[in-house]
Amino acid sequence: MSSLQRRQFTGGLGLALALGARSSPARESALPVPVALRIEGRRAVQGGNPLVLLATLPGCPYCELVRRNYLLPMRAEGLAAWQFDVTDRKTAILDFRGEASHGAALSARWKTSFTPTVLFLGAEGEELAERLVGVAVPDFYGAYLDTALATARRSLAQAPRNEPTSGPQRPS
Repeated sequence: MSSLQRRQFTGGLGLALALGARSSPARESALPVPVALRIEGRRAVQGGNPLVLLATLPGCPYCELVRRNYLLPMRAEGLAAWQFDVTDRKTAILDFRGEASHGAALSARWKTSFTPTVLFLGAEGEELAERLVGVAVPDFYGAYLDTALATARRSLAQAPRNEPTSGPQRPS
């Protein structure tokens, strides 16, 4: 790691830690938790976008950074961005098969134990772009997010219309 990269990483880490020190769970920003992934996935795809899911953890300063600086503003512009807590076993979420689930079960299914993880999903739960795991360099996170969204949108544009996939796809 070069000296410049080390300084950028240290600066980003300091910012994230300072953000975490100032926020409490009650003051954190939040994306909504989806009630039914299948419905939200289809709605997003009809609008030409992937369903964007943030796997988050309460008190995670990097999750807050991603939410506040990227996903909340994009949601305000129409992106279907949602979140689920990787430790939550109480909040009901219907999965892509229409079966009752919760954040912890979805996290285990998608192997999102590291937070933040951003998933880009199609109407049936298939991953359309490489997931974003963690925040290595906050200065470049917006570019990584834009690239993943562009890839997911291209995948949607190239997919055959009116032909559902065989069901939720697990990451490799």
